[in-house]
Order: sequence, then C-alpha cells, then structure tokens
Amino acid sequence: MTEQPRRRSSVLFGRLPLPERNFVADALRTETVGGILLLLAAVIALIWANTLHHSYESTAHFHFGPSALGLRLSVAHWSADGLLAIFFFVAGIELKRELVAGELREPAKAALPVIAALCGMAAPALVYTVVAAAGGGALKGWAVPTATDIAFALAVLAVLGTALPSALRAFLLTLAVVDDLFAILIIAIFFTSGLNYAALAGAAACLVLFWLLQRAGVHGWYVYVPLALVTWALMYNSGVHATISGVAMGLMLRCTRQGDEQHPPAERVEHLVRPLSAGLAVPLFALFAAGVSISGGALADVFHRPETLGVVLGLVCGKTIGVFGGTWLAVRFTRAELNPDLRWPDVLALATLSGIGFTVSLLIGELAFAAHPKLADEAKAAVLVGSVIAAVLAAVLLKLRNDRYRKLTTEEERDDDGDGIPDIYEQDQPAYHMRMAEILERQAAEHRRLAALARRRRAGGPDGT
Repeated sequence: MTEQPRRRSSVLFGRLPLPERNFVADALRTETVGGILLLLAAVIALIWANTLHHSYESTAHFHFGPSALGLRLSVAHWSADGLLAIFFFVAGIELKRELVAGELREPAKAALPVIAALCGMAAPALVYTVVAAAGGGALKGWAVPTATDIAFALAVLAVLGTALPSALRAFLLTLAVVDDLFAILIIAIFFTSGLNYAALAGAAACLVLFWLLQRAGVHGWYVYVPLALVTWALMYNSGVHATISGVAMGLMLRCTRQGDEQHPPAERVEHLVRPLSAGLAVPLFALFAAGVSISGGALADVFHRPETLGVVLGLVCGKTIGVFGGTWLAVRFTRAELNPDLRWPDVLALATLSGIGFTVSLLIGELAFAAHPKLADEAKAAVLVGSVIAAVLAAVLLKLRNDRYRKLTTEEERDDDGDGIPDIYEQDQPAYHMRMAEILERQAAEHRRLAALARRRRAGGPDGT
C-alpha cells in the first residue's frame, strides 16, 4: 500500500484571527499616516538642502542643551538620538506584544517571519560586503542596507492606491518588527565604543526602577516621563546609543491584563505614543537626515563608489533575495503551504517592498560613517536611491495583481449584516463558533475571577481593605 504524503498543517499568509486582524488594521492605519508625513518630510528636506543649503546646514548643526550634563547637541543629533528613542520605544512595545500575544508567540508561527527577516538582513549585508570589497571600499557600512522601513513602505502603498490583503500586511509588519529587533542589536553591538560604566550603571538602575514601578502597579505620566528622560540621558552619556533605552523600556511594559483592567499598560501607552512617534519623531528625524545633494553628479557618484553602490544593491537585490529566499526555505522545510488565494509572485513583490529602507538605514549610515561626513551623506543618498528603486519595482509587481488584492480585501471587509464582524469570519462556521466559544469561556472565567475577588474584599481577605 502506497503511503499517503503527510498533510501540511499551516497556511502561509492565511487569514488572521479576527482580534489580530483588528489590531493590525489599527496599527497600520497609524503607520500609513506617519509614512505619508515621513515622505513629505523627506521631500521638504531634499528641497531645502538643495535650494537653501547654507540655511539647512546651519539649522541642522545648531547646538543647544545643557553642557554640564553632556547634552549640548546639534538639532540633527537631538532628532537622531532623542526623537528616535520614541520610535524605538514603540518598536520595543510592538516586539513585546508580538512575543506575548502576536505572531511570534508560537514558535511554529514565529519561524517564518524570523527566518525571512534574518535572511533579509544577511543577504543585503553580504551583497554590500562583496561589492565594497571588490571595489576596495570601506566594509563598515555593511549594516546600512539591512533595515526595512514599514512606515515608508505603507506610505508608498497608500500613495499608489495599492491594496494588500490583511495577511500580507501583517507579515510585512511582523517582518519589520523582527527587522527592528536585529537592527537594535546591530546598533548596540557594533556601534558602541568608549563605555562610561558609571553612566551605564545609572541607566541600568533606572531601568530596574522602571520595571519595579511597573510591577508595583504605579501609574502616572509624571512618574515615568522624568524617569524615561533620566534613563535616556544616562544611556546617551554611557556611550551606548541612546535609542537602546527606548527599546528597553518598551520591552518592560506589561502586555497582559491584570485585575479589572480593560487594556494592559503596553496597549494604553502605545495608543498614546504611536501617533507621537509616527507623526512627529520620525518625520523630524527625516527632515534633518534626508537633506543630501541630489545633483546629477552626486546621483551618478552613487553608482560609481563601491560603498554607495553596495547600499543600493543591498536594498534592491539583497533584501528581495533574502526575504523571498527565507520565505521559500521556511515553506520548503516546515509544514507550511502558500495560501491558495496567493502566488509566489506575490511573495516576490512583498520581498521587493521590504527593500524600502529609510529611518533605521539613515541612522546606521550616520553611525557607520561618523568619521567621514562626506561618505555619510553619500550613504544617505544611496539609501534614498535604493529605496526609490525598490518602491518602483514593488509598485509594478503589486499593480499587476492589484485587482486580485482588491477583490480579496473587499471580501475580507464585507459586513452585510452590520454586526461589526466581517462576513467571511461568520461564513467559516466551525472555526467561527470555536472562536466565539473561546471568547465566551474567557469572559466567563474573568467574571468568576472578579466575583471571587469581590467576595474576598467583602470578607476583608488579602485583597481587601
């Protein structure tokens, strides 16, 4: 008797659970608005730097801040080291949520975005290293093309009017979260030197205090905002990049509910801070980081200098090959199969879109070539050129399937009975009823827990007064 092939148990880019779909939709809506502001800031920076160059340079290099605390920084440094700490704080919250309640919670589901992200960072680094080494260029910029800018990518989709099914958008978001994690590790490991151990110990003590206050249930922005500022200042003076403090605090926020909480602290804080990050911090950073010369000669130099050519090819070719190849490997060697509504060209388009690197790539470019300002500016120009090429290629690939995406998106969002639950979830009756039973069971357990707590309080028990 012929042995039947083992049936695969998971679907790649399958339909998201309804709560996860709603969370992803809300998060991406904010990121899309922030991405459009990011695009506008980048355009303004390019126009400003290329028409009123002296004004742009004098503004970006204007210094202010308390010298006694080692914080007399230029406007450009305040935006890179200060405002981006807010961006990385949100990234830390996103990562914590993914680890606790999102796609990274289960190892089987986490494998795909982790493998894709790792390959999507290793391949660009390899491409840059090969190109730079072959041309006799500096190898220190290997990390520049490794990052994906989710806000920029979503802004491109919004501007082009390209629809993406929620599963593809969720994968892009999760990929960017994992991407941010490894970018943070790269910054912490490879761009830290001359440590001030006293300041580092002070920052660590502040982080421990932050964690203890969280555990004790202390609330109030007037407690945490000053503590966050002190932690950031100590981290900056320690020699470790100051944005690491934002990540650390984001990871310490609790993502699960306790007691009669309607929302966990991480969700509440993210709801407040994400608009500040997407609408102010990142666009201001772009305004003072993206102002580079785009004259014909400067653009031509991007394709002639080994370092800048390595950045462009790393973003355009390396990211595409890495993310697509990593996804294919995950499917080839795990029990996953591609969603029957999608095709491998869809994965290729998504991989090409991941080649849009901006915020973190610009930051790493500044760090990698800090000793060579001219080369740092050329690396920024290469990031812009590579991101634009990746965006155009991705737009072409996505437009070819846009009618199919719109049909899938319309099907996902249709709610003919107006009950707030998309019909496609209710049509899948067994799975729908199973999900509803799980929700009702959780609600009943929560009701029993609260009732028991109320009884103990009335009896003057340990939780009473």
